[in-house]
Amino acid sequence: MKNSCLRPNHITLLCVLSASSHAGLVDEEFLKAKCLMHSEVSLVLERRLEQLRQTTDDPSSQVSQVFERSLQYVKQFSRYKNPDAVKQVRDVLSRNGLGEFELCVIGNLCPETVEEAKAMVPSLKTKGRACDDERIEKMLNDLAMIRKFE
Repeated sequence: MKNSCLRPNHITLLCVLSASSHAGLVDEEFLKAKCLMHSEVSLVLERRLEQLRQTTDDPSSQVSQVFERSLQYVKQFSRYKNPDAVKQVRDVLSRNGLGEFELCVIGNLCPETVEEAKAMVPSLKTKGRACDDERIEKMLNDLAMIRKFE
């Protein structure tokens, strides 16, 4: 990119970061960073959009296409729409000692069985973790109840 005078944007950086993570090239410190579920990102972007609409007097001014597409994407894949439900999901998953990445994978994909959860998040299989099968099952049942009453 440097030689072609192209400038990376946040999407480019996200793709590089994702590829690096999948290849195991991300440092341990990054793994401790706060991750957001799609539902949380949706709430943040919706709030930001509302702020932008309130602060502009020009009806012709628009948000960027990247912003609109990002919002559309997270809305499409958000499993929880209600802000209270989103908070409850994070609370349930945090109480069970999941790391940020694990929390987001479970919160985004909503596995229905312990086997699905372990397939999606292989680190749940690690011996010596506080998450045994019964605890994972209870956590998944709690998430199902939140989805049911949302």
